[in-house]
Amino acid sequence: MSKKYFGTDGIRGRVGDGVITPQFFLHLGWAVGKVLAQQSEGDEPALVLIGKDTRISGYMFESALEAGLISAGVNVGLLGPMPTPAIAYLTRTFQAKAGIVVSASHNPYSDNGIKLFNSSGTKLDDEMEIAIEACLAESMSVSSSLGKARRISDAEGRYIEFCKGTMPWGFSLAGLHIVLDCAHGATYNIAPKVFRELGAKVTVIGASPDGLNINLQCGSTLPKQLQRTVLDEQADIGIAFDGDGDRVMFVDDKGEVVDGDQLLFMIAAHRHTHNGGCAGVVGTLMTNFGFELGMKRMGIPFERADVGDRYVIEAMKRNNWQLGGESSGHIVCSCVTTTGDGVIAALQVLKGLRVEKKSLHDAKQVMQKMPQVMINVPMPKRINVHDNKDIQAAVKNVEAQMAGEGRVLLRPSGTEPVVRVMVEGQRHDMVTAMAKELAATVESILNEQTS
Repeated sequence: MSKKYFGTDGIRGRVGDGVITPQFFLHLGWAVGKVLAQQSEGDEPALVLIGKDTRISGYMFESALEAGLISAGVNVGLLGPMPTPAIAYLTRTFQAKAGIVVSASHNPYSDNGIKLFNSSGTKLDDEMEIAIEACLAESMSVSSSLGKARRISDAEGRYIEFCKGTMPWGFSLAGLHIVLDCAHGATYNIAPKVFRELGAKVTVIGASPDGLNINLQCGSTLPKQLQRTVLDEQADIGIAFDGDGDRVMFVDDKGEVVDGDQLLFMIAAHRHTHNGGCAGVVGTLMTNFGFELGMKRMGIPFERADVGDRYVIEAMKRNNWQLGGESSGHIVCSCVTTTGDGVIAALQVLKGLRVEKKSLHDAKQVMQKMPQVMINVPMPKRINVHDNKDIQAAVKNVEAQMAGEGRVLLRPSGTEPVVRVMVEGQRHDMVTAMAKELAATVESILNEQTS
C-alpha cells in the first residue's frame, strides 16, 4: 500500500488546504490511537505525548489530535510549546508509545503539519505509517474505554537538564557572549535557559512569539537580524534556531554565517582528534564538495544520502556511525540523542571550540567551502532525468571538464515542477559558466521531450 499523507518528514501543508484541517487531525489522532491500542499489551492504555511549536494553529490541531486519541482509548500527555527534539527525548523518558509534534518547522505560520516519533524517539517506520493510513480510510468510532489527558508540567525542566547533561562534568561557557535567535518558535523559553545555566552571557532575539511571527524575518533560514545583533553587541557568537528547534546556524564575531556543513565539519574534526576519533560522517546530495574533500584529507569515511533527516539517519545506522547532517543545519549526533537537535548540535560545536581554545571564525577555516551555483530549470512534464541519455551525456561532459575537482548534481524538486541543476568547483566564474551551460542544455532537452 502506498502512502497518501505521509512524506519523508511527516505530514505538512497549508492550513485549511483540505488535508491540514481540524477534521483531518481528529481522524488522524483516532487512527494513531487505534493502531497503538491494537499493539498495546495488558490493561494499561497506551500513552501518547503531544507537543507543538508556537504558531497560532497549534492550539486548534493539538485539541483535535487530543480528542481523536482519547476517542480511540489512548491516554494523552500534553507538553505545550516544545522543540521537536524535546518531544523525541520525552517520548523515551515517559515510556510513551508515541510522540506527536504539531509543527511546520521552518515554514511560515500559515502552514502546519505533524511529525511522529515511535517509543524509541525515532521516526515511524513505513509499516507503522501504512497501518495508520489504513485506519484513516475507515470511519471513526468511539472506544468503549475512553482515554484520559493530563498536562505534563515539568517537561521543560526535564529537557533543559537533558541538554546540559550532554556536556562533560564541569563544562562552562563562562566568559562567552552569545546572541540567540529563537525564531519566535519552540526554543524561545528553553534555549536561553540552557546557555545561561552553563555560564554564558546571553542576548536573546526572536523570543516573543505571538502565533503569527514564527520564522518571520528571523531564525536559521533568515539570519540577517542575528548578524546585525552580533556586530552591534560585539558578541562572540550568534546561534539561530528554526521554528521547531531541530535546525541550527551560527554567526561568528565578524558577522559571517556558518552553515550546517561547516558546523558538522567542526564537530567531526574535533572528534577526529578527541573522544576516540570519528568513525564516519553522513551528509546529503547537497553537502558542499569542500566537506567531502576535507573528510578525505583527514581519513574520515564519508557517505552521501538523499536529502532528508530520515535518509541521513538510515545511512548512519547502516554504517554504525554517530554523526550526520544537512547543509540546512539539521545535525544528528546519535551518541547523544536520536534525532536532529539544534540545541544539542550547538553545544557540541561550543564544546569543541572551548577544548581547542579557538574562535568560531578561526575554527571554520578548517573546511574550505567550494563555490556552488544552483539553477532551477522548469520541467513542463515530469520525466526521469537520470535515465535520459542526452541529459546524462551533458552531465558527463561537464564532469570531464572539472577533472575530479568538482561535482554536478541534477535533482528534481519534490514540491515544484523544476529540476535543480547544481555545479560545484574550485573557481566561482568557472562554476557559474558551467551551471548556466548545463541548465540551458537540460532545458532544451526537456522542451524537446515534452513538445
